Amino acid sequence: MGFGMKRFVEGENRFQSTLFPEVLDDYISDENDVKVIETFIDELNLSGLGFHDVEPQATGRSSYHPATLLKIYIGYQTSSVLASHFLRSQSREISGSESL
Repeated sequence: MGFGMKRFVEGENRFQSTLFPEVLDDYISDENDVKVIETFIDELNLSGLGFHDVEPQATGRSSYHPATLLKIYIGYQTSSVLASHFLRSQSREISGSESL
């Protein structure tokens, strides 16, 4: 393949050694939703589900792999839903009203 462009933009390896903690993955607790999302997406057959460009094109700028984008999207949606529930509950506590 030579010195050509990479086919997909790749994120940093979470298992890369650092000074503190030993690996970047140590920052993420085992209970964190991101680990569930990553495991789930990694097990999917994205091309079988109709995702296009799962196999990279030979030309053009490198793009993000569809699995990476799906992980980001689901993670964002999950955190947004949790954040909106939190804000609603806090608003109820402050106002003392259940009508929010």
